[in-house]
Amino acid sequence: MPFASPSLRRAALSAALLLAATGCGAREDSAPEAEPPGAAPEEQEVGFDSGPDTLHGTLAVPRGADGPVPAALIISGSGPTDRDGDNPMRPDAGTNENFARVLADNGVASLRYDKLGSGETGMGGRDEDTPVGYDVFEQGMADAYAFLADRPEVDPERLLVLGHSEGALFALRAPAVAGDHPPAALVLAAPPGGRYLDTLDRQLTDQVRLQESAGALDPAGAEDLLSDARYAISEVRAGSDLDPDPAPELGGVFSPSVAPFLREIDALDPVELGRGLPEGVATLVLWGEADTQVAREDVDRLMTGLPDAERVDVPDADHVFRVQDDAPGAAVLDADRPFAPGTAEALADFLPAALDR
Repeated sequence: MPFASPSLRRAALSAALLLAATGCGAREDSAPEAEPPGAAPEEQEVGFDSGPDTLHGTLAVPRGADGPVPAALIISGSGPTDRDGDNPMRPDAGTNENFARVLADNGVASLRYDKLGSGETGMGGRDEDTPVGYDVFEQGMADAYAFLADRPEVDPERLLVLGHSEGALFALRAPAVAGDHPPAALVLAAPPGGRYLDTLDRQLTDQVRLQESAGALDPAGAEDLLSDARYAISEVRAGSDLDPDPAPELGGVFSPSVAPFLREIDALDPVELGRGLPEGVATLVLWGEADTQVAREDVDRLMTGLPDAERVDVPDADHVFRVQDDAPGAAVLDADRPFAPGTAEALADFLPAALDR
């Protein structure tokens, strides 16, 4: 785990199930590693201040770029997910790094960063036991965006925000906090389409039922766990205090210190955020047809708030946009599966018009 704070770890893991899936784990030494998409951009390590913290990241610029270029801020998914899109549960996901390479192939620079509680940033300048609310993460996004807009390599009039999974909620908030240079476009990759705790409830249910079918939980234990989780969700929404001693399986999700974060982010309805976007913000919604964390109906719901958005359902892509092949003998680990080519194709089709200002 890349950071030490118990309170922040609980906050960052509050929706870690958004990244939990088949395809995780360390690679075997004998397995060939999948080649990343595109040519490697020119990258440099950067840092910027956000409140009392210094957030660390990677600025990627297309090779041979001549003059200021369009740029994207890439926002990670849930949990202690670092700048590259890696997470202790999926250490080789590489989602953000893969997006950065595809963007660079299309002439777009990018900034991806270690949000508070992940990667090199760690706890920043905070005491390790300090609870961290939603507003801290949103401010981190706003400061990252401002830092990117001020870079000499970047054209501040041609900016976009790409959010993956939970990061898509922050991307939908980006135009409201972007300051003098609002984004021309948004890319919402594997976005949740309903309220946060509803999504978490469905994912918990799926995982508990999976454990039950595998014999890891008996039926009574499964029902008790789901009942406890749903009671905790109702208490969060009611503004009540949570049980200080939750079931061990739920302690990382529904502890009292994380309740304010859950309450704040659950108040964000993605459909309403979509309806509130400024006119003229080009929006691309990407969803993998093999995604087991965000369901098709979730994306269908989101699209009701984004009537002018483009949607691309990527065949055979999982939640982190790697190719999911269920055939016997197919690669299972993230590091052995390529970035789904349909994702790169969708971005290549979307970016020129979206950033042509």
